[in-house]
Amino acid sequence: MRLAKFLAHAGVASRRAAEEIIREGRVTVGGTIVTDPAHGVDDDGADDVAVDNRPVGIKDTKSVWLVHKPSGVVSTAKDTHNRRTVVDMVDSPRTRLYPVGRLDADSTGLILLTDDGDLANRLTHPRYEVPKTYVVSVGRGGIAVPEQELRRLREGVELDDGMTLPADVRQLRPGVLQITLREGRKRQVKRMCAEIGHPVHRLQRVAFGPLRLGDLGEGRVRRLSPAEVQRLRDAGARPGPVTG
Repeated sequence: MRLAKFLAHAGVASRRAAEEIIREGRVTVGGTIVTDPAHGVDDDGADDVAVDNRPVGIKDTKSVWLVHKPSGVVSTAKDTHNRRTVVDMVDSPRTRLYPVGRLDADSTGLILLTDDGDLANRLTHPRYEVPKTYVVSVGRGGIAVPEQELRRLREGVELDDGMTLPADVRQLRPGVLQITLREGRKRQVKRMCAEIGHPVHRLQRVAFGPLRLGDLGEGRVRRLSPAEVQRLRDAGARPGPVTG
């Protein structure tokens, strides 16, 4: 494994930041300073890697990855029609990853992958009401959604599987809405918008709990830092407020 990739997988820094750390001469392998990010090391830690004289190893711990899913990629671990999946986008030979929730094949944006089943359950279980934010284009040709119809989304919409929880809704510009949900029913955003007469044409998830998609390019992935994973754990640590 490349040294920079080893450090990234160990949670020291992102791949790009790890390359800079190596070039700065802060990394030793077997007691010798190495400045080449492509230097090969054993991925089980047998090569005695250290950063600033502190030993580094890839521990047998759970991992979480943030993926910017492109359109056409399916949000499953495997696909019976041999379509590309979000799991195919992450090079993680040491563990088997699973998506946290779903995005439709034609939707884009932030999706999380992890091998931590407990964390995934807490992030998706309705009891914990972890918010997810979407930007959607609706209606025809940039025509504004009337305020009374936005109010229906905010107060809750009656769907065939029951009334939705109140949503945070802003109209960013005519026909483009930012919607934050605290539940995760199948195709919920699209169904809610269709119910008020404004079908969704494009949908992108831009935030999941405390994490934002930010400037991560479409089709790019990154492993979350320990601090980011802890923020996710905190988000799923307590049940949401009682509603009704």
